[in-house]
Amino acid sequence: MTRVSRPGRAVVYAAAGWGVDACFTALNSVRRTGRPQSSSLWNAPIYALAQPLFEPLHDRLRGRPLGARALAYGTGILTVEYAAGRLFRRVIGRAPWDYSYARHHVDGLVRPDFLPMWALYGLALERLHDALTSQTPPHGSRG
Repeated sequence: MTRVSRPGRAVVYAAAGWGVDACFTALNSVRRTGRPQSSSLWNAPIYALAQPLFEPLHDRLRGRPLGARALAYGTGILTVEYAAGRLFRRVIGRAPWDYSYARHHVDGLVRPDFLPMWALYGLALERLHDALTSQTPPHGSRG
């Protein structure tokens, strides 16, 4: 694969993230309420932030233990999700998501119990980042 430009990678992250988000939202809402709910397109630009935010973090964490990378990614994603939700509330009056139904949530904007899911998502992004930039990960950085 040839190297994809930064704007191109942002588009890929937006599409991939929104696609995963749409599937997760639909399945989770069916589980909770019996009816599918759709994911907001507002989420796509948030996933595009992987290019300027995730990629440098991934580059710095290469070769670190899997658990440390996963924790950094999960925590970082929850932080971005919270900040984006606060910004949406300030600008348009509400966030495109609302976790206030959940037993554990922070201001209805993030669910700490989703940390493992976000950690796994971050680990999956490592492979996507490497593929988009034609990088070969250092030996042993996957585990």
